[in-house]
Formats: sequence, C-alpha cells, structure tokens
Amino acid sequence: MQDSFIDILKLLLPEIIVDYFELTSYRKEEEVLHLYLKEINSIPKEYRDSKLSSKGFFEEITVQDFPIRGHQVYLHITRRRWLNEDIGKVVFRDWNLVADGTRVTQEFASFLKEINRFQSK
Repeated sequence: MQDSFIDILKLLLPEIIVDYFELTSYRKEEEVLHLYLKEINSIPKEYRDSKLSSKGFFEEITVQDFPIRGHQVYLHITRRRWLNEDIGKVVFRDWNLVADGTRVTQEFASFLKEINRFQSK
C-alpha cells in the first residue's frame, strides 16, 4: 500500500519532492489543499564524508503549487539542518546541487529558487 501511495504522490508532485520529503499530513478546505512536507533525514551527498548530526529544522515555509482538480495547492515545507561536527557549522541540502544534472521544468526550477530564498545564513 505504501508504494502505491508514493506512486500517486509522484503523479501530483515533482518526483524530487517525493524523493527528499515525506508527506506528514494534509488538510482540505473548501477549494484549498494544504500538503505538509518534512525533509527526510538523509545526508546530503556533498557531506557524505563529514560527521553530521541532526539539528532539527528550519521554520516552515509555504509555497503555492499547481492546482489539483480545481483546488489551490499549498506546500508547507519544513527543511532539515545538520551540524557538521568536522567544522562546527550548521549545513543543509543545497537544492541547486540536487537539481543539477536532472531535467526539471522551468516551473520547478522557479520552485527550487523559492525554497533557496528561505535558506538561513
């Protein structure tokens, strides 16, 4: 059942979102669908050789996505951060690196730019 649920999500959301985030909940209002997504705890490839420990999450951001069956769709995204114990700094997934070498639509490229706008320094 879980695999078919993920397959359905891949039809509704960009596959890259389904690969890096889990759907934690959803809320349907009259003509609005809210999807709550939390980044999974998988080490970013650029830090695989570093010692990382999970340091919680950034504040949730909300991004409007394409409508689904007449409903406005809002993605409520919670991104993960890690402490790189080798250098003593907080690190997070670089979405530009994730998208590099993949085929994404212009709309999804804009979506990635929107996510990156909220990176904490």
